[in-house]
Formats: sequence, structure tokens, C-alpha cells
Amino acid sequence: MSLFQRRGLLAAASLAAAIAVAGAPAASATAEPGITVSGGLTQPVFSYTDAIREHVQVQSPLDSDGDGKKDLVRVDIIRPKESDSGLKVPVIMHQSPYFDKPGVGFQLDHKTYDANGNLTKFPLFYDNYFVPRGYAYLSVDMAGTRLSEGCPTGGGPSDVLGGKAVIDWLNGRATAYDDQGAPVKASWTTGRTGMIGHSYEGGLAIGVAGTGVQGLETIVPLAGPSSWYDMWRANGTLTDFKNGQQWLAQMIDEDPDAKCAAVHRRMSAGSDDATGDYNAYWDELNYRTGPVSKAGNVRASVFAVVGMQDRNVMGNQFSQWWTKLPRDVRRKAWVTQYGHLDPFWARRQVWVNTLHQWFDHELMGVANDIMRQPRADVQLGPDRWITQTDWPARQARTTTLRPQADGALSSQPSKGTGSYLDTLQTEEAMAAEPGTANPNRLAYLTPPLKNAIRVSGTPSVSLTVKLDKPTANLGVLLVDYGTDTRIHGVAPDKGQGLKLVDGQDCVGQGTADDSSCYLRAADNTITSGFQVVSRGIIDAQNRISLSRQTPLTPGRPYRITWKMLPQDYEFKAGHRLGLVLTGTNADLGEPTLGGAETGTGAKVTVDLAGTSISLPLVTGK
Repeated sequence: MSLFQRRGLLAAASLAAAIAVAGAPAASATAEPGITVSGGLTQPVFSYTDAIREHVQVQSPLDSDGDGKKDLVRVDIIRPKESDSGLKVPVIMHQSPYFDKPGVGFQLDHKTYDANGNLTKFPLFYDNYFVPRGYAYLSVDMAGTRLSEGCPTGGGPSDVLGGKAVIDWLNGRATAYDDQGAPVKASWTTGRTGMIGHSYEGGLAIGVAGTGVQGLETIVPLAGPSSWYDMWRANGTLTDFKNGQQWLAQMIDEDPDAKCAAVHRRMSAGSDDATGDYNAYWDELNYRTGPVSKAGNVRASVFAVVGMQDRNVMGNQFSQWWTKLPRDVRRKAWVTQYGHLDPFWARRQVWVNTLHQWFDHELMGVANDIMRQPRADVQLGPDRWITQTDWPARQARTTTLRPQADGALSSQPSKGTGSYLDTLQTEEAMAAEPGTANPNRLAYLTPPLKNAIRVSGTPSVSLTVKLDKPTANLGVLLVDYGTDTRIHGVAPDKGQGLKLVDGQDCVGQGTADDSSCYLRAADNTITSGFQVVSRGIIDAQNRISLSRQTPLTPGRPYRITWKMLPQDYEFKAGHRLGLVLTGTNADLGEPTLGGAETGTGAKVTVDLAGTSISLPLVTGK
């Protein structure tokens, strides 16, 4: 057992003892409630209406806007009133850049304030549900947004270190001030903190955890990026619109643009849209191996959620970070077939119950069975979930398939050539009618499957190609051909795979100003003849390095190998696996906004003998 694990067990034991004491009735008839645990879960014994609502400004270590003063980060707090009379409580922290625009959550919640500047409405349900159970909830305006000072930096150091400073303050290592400038201490907390958030917010949780800050006990990143390069790039190709980092910073910042003009210039120059290469700017925004935050420094436990059909924060943001976490980091994952989604909207009751168990175990030290449950929940289709011991599935074995000259896809050696043009196409156009000749793609299919199989992990592809130009965008699709009912509308403007249905759920306690009730949603489905399962693209010039371009000599053969996006997907019996070789993928960007290059027009000649796709497959039951 490692020193870290021993410390965790000792901390859990001491917390459990504290809970037992806090939950015991006092001799006084006017005794205030303490943490109460029943059935392995904390109970809602504290009044949400009477909870203390306050705010502070925590001093960040950085001056992101260059005004000569370190940024002050606004922190809105709600905690049980009993925490003012001796009860020590852990913290659930939600740091977000979205409280101004566009709002947070599926219903785009915003903050509202009273005459003293304290919140009368905390966005999302975390406060309504967890404060009555003995938690403090902190809603943190990311640096440069809402009521915090500074400039947003698109996941940069000030974004991350501002959040770290809040955790340092909760543990007595940083300074906070009230509205009069007087220092404020967090004497009401145990210091044990969990961060949660979706998208950019989830990335902040990942980034703060990668600093190794003490007191951050767990993070729950929901579709959070671990590398901002991969938000806008895929192996040297531009997968979203140009100057995206600056656009995002300006979108979430209500201050005049002039305030952060210098920061915007640095972001625009550092992004290097002209080449799409990885550089020092992007390295600073890399939470896997970067200089500010790295996966190897994570001490917190992790409960991660990823949508394998997410077109915004794609699955490799999860998979590449997940594999770099230290082996002794306690972890759990939900792997879904949705788009860019918070599971509160997809599997609400199961999600809330699981999250409750997780925070109770990790922050309260409650002895429940969350860590004895399977590590991974995996969605295979509409309303169809399985559990497994880890992700990817431990029983997955690599199978290599090769395209054949007759259009087949099999494990047999192959020979011959094929060619296509690198043009901008949608995935639907690339994958449709695979038996029909198309000058802009090559398509290969297996025979119908005798038994169901499942891809669990990260496929890779090797192409041996000749070009008639110095580069091309080389694209591949793994496709499931076979009529089935599938999750539909995973694109950002189509509901992420869900649709609203009648009714609502009330989650926790509320007030007249802060309702705990939310609309309901259900899987949005479609019966279709095929589904793109995974995809991959690379700028051939970046085949050797993402940091520099090496043009190809026209007419000379090159073998180019790279990883596709990860997946956990079942191909049913009778279906066929398809491999589509193509060019620039319009679904990975927005060409009308200056992204997703329009294709090089290069002719790509493929040597089938040197071309293959390797799949991590689970066979049998």
C-alpha cells in the first residue's frame, strides 16, 4: 500500500469518527443538527432556507490583466448555518466562466443577488441537494469573468491558478477579503474540497487537480478538456474556426475588449492557425504533460464522464489524460454515446444517487460501497447500459483488418491500390452508399457479423500513400453498417442526443428565488442504416511531429500511422464494419467560420498492402 493510500485511509477513518460524533444527539434540548448518515448516505437534516449566504474575493497569484495588482477571484458561498457554531463541513466547488454568457447547464442558469451582493440564486442543483446534507457549496467566477478580476485565458495559467487559490484559501494557505477589504478566514470548513463542472468547467477541475494542490480530494469533470490544443486541432488539422481561443475569451468576458487586448493578441499569435502546429503556447494549456498542470501530479480521486460522440470535447480528451493518471488515483468513469452533455440530463436519478455516494465517500469519509462497484458504466445504445471493471474493457484484444481490392475488409493480406481526392465532405456523404463508386473516398466492408462484437478503446490506422501535392488531410471513418435504432442528434445544435419531454424533477430543497426543479429529457433516437463510430484525421505534413511540418515529396510513398478517436461501441450480429478512407472532415469544424480547411484537392493513392486498421475488440458475451 502506498503512502498516499495510507493517508487516504487514515483521513477517511478520522472523518468517519467526526461524522459519528457530529451525528450523535447533544445533551442540550436546543442542540443543532449534525451530519447524519443512514444507509451509507448523508441525510438532508439542514435547512436550505436558513443557510448562510456570503461572498469573498480570493487573491490569485497572477495579474492576468496587467494592471499591477494580482487578480481577485469572486467566490459565492452557501453553507449550513450550523457551520457558524462549530460544525466543520467539506466543500463542493463549481468554478465556471459561463455565469455571464451563455449561462450554465442545459437551462442556461444565471446568478441573481440581493442588496448585500449575496446570491439569492445559485445556478444548477448542487447547492439545493448537497447543502441540506452538510456540505458547503462554492460558486466561483473564473478570473476575468462575472465579478472576478483579470482576463480569461482560454484554459491558461490564470484560469487554473485562480481556482487553485480558492482551495488554498479553504486550507489556510491563501488570502481572501470581504467587501471592505478585511481578510476573511474559512474557519467553517474541513478543507476537503471536490470540484465539479461541465465542458470548460470540467477542464478547470482537471487543470487544478494537475497542480497537485493539497485539499482537493476529488474532481468530477464532465466532458472536460485536458488539452486545449485538441479543442481546436486534430493532428495538425484545424477542426474548429480560426482564432477560436480569442473568440472564446471575448465571448465570456463582459468587460470592454480594450481591457484584455494584450492577452487577446498573445492568444491569437500563439494559436498559430496558419500551420495548426503544437507549440509552447499550447503546451502551457496542456493538462496532461504541461508546465502548469500535468496528469502525473494529480492527487485527487477522479469521477469522469465522457461522450464518445462529442464533437466539441472529443473522446481523446478523456482517454489520453485517463491513461496518464498515477495508478493509485481512485477513479470511476461513465462512458456514453451522447454528445457534449452533463449526465444530469441523461440518466438523472442514477446520476444524482451515484454522485451523492461519491462525494459522501470522498469528502465525508462515509463508508458506502461506491468503490466496490464496477469502475466503468458504459452506454451501448438508447437506454442500454452495462458495467465493467475498468475502461477500456480489460478483455479487449487487438484485431487488425485490411482493405481488399474487391472492397472487402478482412484480416487477410491485401494488394492493389485505390485513389481519391482530398475534398471537404460531411461524414454522412463520406459513409453513405459504400458500394457505390465515389471519387472522394474509398470504402471497405466486412461480411455480416455472425456474433456481436464491441470496440472498447482507441483504434489506430496505418496508411501507405502517395500524394500529388506536398500534403493532404488524410481522414478515416470506422462505420457500423446495419439498420438499428440509435442515439440521434449529437451535434451541439441538435440536443447532444437528448430531447425534452413532459414533466420536471425537483432535486433537493429550494426557495422562492432558487428552485431545485428542472425539466426532464430522454434519449433522442432515430432508425438509421449506418452510424459513424470513430473517426481520425491528420495533416500529412505533421506525420512525424505535431510541432513542425515536413512536406511530402509528390509521387513518393509514405507510411503514416496515427490514433483515431476512442470508442466503446457494440456492432450487433448481422451488421458490417466499414472502413472509409477520405479527406477533410466537415463535421469536425465549421468551414463557414474559417475553420475545417476546404481540402487540399490532392490526389491520394493508397497502397492497400500497407494499409490497415487495428481495433481493440471484445468478443463473446
